[in-house]
Amino acid sequence: MVFVRRMDKQAVTELFSKHVSPAKARFFTAVGIDFVPGKREGVWYWDLNGRKLMDCHCNGGVFNLGHRHPEITRVLKDALEELDIGNHHLMSEHRAILAEKLTKTMPGDVERVVFGVGGGEAIDFSIKLARGHTGKKKIVYARGGYHGHTGFALAAGDEKYRKPFEPVAPGFVAVPFGDTAALEKAVDSDTAAVLFETIPATLGMPIPSEEFYKRVREICDEKDCLMIMDEVQTGLGRTGRMWGIEHYGVVPDVIVTAKGLSGGMYPISATCFRAGLDDFMAEDPFIHVSTFGGAEIGCVVAQKVLEIVSDNSFLENVNTTASLISRDLNATKEEFEFVEEIRQKGLFMGIKMNDEGYGPLLSISCYHSGILAVYANNDTSVLQFLPPLIIHKEHVAYISENLRKAFEIASKRKDMLKLIRAML
Repeated sequence: MVFVRRMDKQAVTELFSKHVSPAKARFFTAVGIDFVPGKREGVWYWDLNGRKLMDCHCNGGVFNLGHRHPEITRVLKDALEELDIGNHHLMSEHRAILAEKLTKTMPGDVERVVFGVGGGEAIDFSIKLARGHTGKKKIVYARGGYHGHTGFALAAGDEKYRKPFEPVAPGFVAVPFGDTAALEKAVDSDTAAVLFETIPATLGMPIPSEEFYKRVREICDEKDCLMIMDEVQTGLGRTGRMWGIEHYGVVPDVIVTAKGLSGGMYPISATCFRAGLDDFMAEDPFIHVSTFGGAEIGCVVAQKVLEIVSDNSFLENVNTTASLISRDLNATKEEFEFVEEIRQKGLFMGIKMNDEGYGPLLSISCYHSGILAVYANNDTSVLQFLPPLIIHKEHVAYISENLRKAFEIASKRKDMLKLIRAML
């Protein structure tokens, strides 16, 4: 049976607009990125008309291993011969095996796991965990951050995402990311947890100082609250270390992972935490459940993901290619005056420019130069740049050549900035 190109692109656009999201269809058509994925393989996407792009968006890290990684595809096919999603009420061989493998990759004494389907659900549970364990209510988070669109996760996100749905859950207090003085002032005796993305992607990838998380850890210890790290995008090798927080030499109480754990093939997320934090579940182990969380076929996929990304040679390749891209990006920064800063940890990169219109403009320019990349929604002056972690030197050459073309296009279309700003 054929699954790709069952309809032409125009028919898909019309059907999508009618039954799924007319606003989304209008937006992509208006900005000239009416890309409908068809064939996908490795680092490449083809649209239904055959247009080829290198995927340097990766859906925020879902496609860390590229599209349809052969080992992931094979293990999923094999698992389907014996398994289904399992029953979340019962004990599970496959959840147990995955949990053991996952916790072995964790820093310090993070050794317990609760599985979910997506990152928002995993963040929701991390907040349940903090409140259930401490008996406190306040959650301190970063202004302009993003943790998902579900209940507690929505309350810990930027105002633009929650405003239409207020009132949201109470007890959430925002502070500027990286501001330890503001954090010290916000965290008090009623604080259950401090929740940060290790490097906030949607905020434009601001890189925290070397000392920031050490002070966060101290503040959490002083006020007896949990330190929760959202590693949905920065985890699983993306920054050149297994977990982004490892760059900062501290051990949080909770680490949340999702996206890349799926291998791009089966959705799964995990809230990983120190033993004892789930003491409130001893009385009722069913107080939190997820019907599809930790689906057994998904666990098999995630085990293979961990096997691949925890290999030393895999992380060495991430760091090698990151260094090559860094060299070329910094050369580009010197050439184009509208580029202010290159923000980078491994293959987690943000290109900061001097106008909020440049993020969307460069996204469009990349598209016309053979690269899929998108701007940071909470700081549109930044282009997010997340190539698959499987890239090699020949891919770096493609990125450098075509990203430079995109910069050249953007530099010649400054006339579009005012229009783009009006649309934001």
